Amino acid sequence: MPTAGPGRGGRRVALLEVRGLSRRFGEVEVFTGLDLDVAAGEAVALTGRNGAGKSTVLRCITAADQPTAGTIELDGTTLDERSPLIRTALAVVMDDLDFFPDLSVVEHLDLFAQAHRVENAQEVVDEVLTEVGLVAQSGQLPGTLSSGQRRRLALASAFVRPRRLLVLDEPEQRLDAAGLEWLAERLVREKSEGLAILMASHDPRLVETVADRIVDLGTLS
Repeated sequence: MPTAGPGRGGRRVALLEVRGLSRRFGEVEVFTGLDLDVAAGEAVALTGRNGAGKSTVLRCITAADQPTAGTIELDGTTLDERSPLIRTALAVVMDDLDFFPDLSVVEHLDLFAQAHRVENAQEVVDEVLTEVGLVAQSGQLPGTLSSGQRRRLALASAFVRPRRLLVLDEPEQRLDAAGLEWLAERLVREKSEGLAILMASHDPRLVETVADRIVDLGTLS
């Protein structure tokens, strides 16, 4: 079966274990038999042409979509988004993230932090707002932000909450050069702090800087 091989530092104990994952829509087989491990402190990048199934893999792994076959475990437990332990461990940024239209930027982040019982929530929110460059926009509603600012807000929503596995679907979308440089540095820091990262990306610079391993889905479909 297709599998992602060992990383630059050799094999480590997997935090995320995917076995035999497949997704079919009618007669169309998007991908089949995907085996994938991601360890703490490691980043795995999914690459491939448009339509290769990168977003579908991520949606299946995060329970936003139902795989046709296969198993998904996080730290030895079947991944179930209803589980409080899974919700605490898994932070996800997909392209279709919704915002509450009547909550400002800072209110969004406060809500995420407080919902996950983050200690010193206000301090954490202030630090992340500064890091993503949204201090000046902190009182604005999401609908008034530019597309790049909304992407930064989506990423900030993941960074203000607890997480052990960070799942990102093309996080570089709509970021300028400075934003891309910041994102790469932030993800490298996430790894250094022991977090696992699984991301789909079209940006070779981001993949080269962050990823320990690359899975080309174009070879699996």
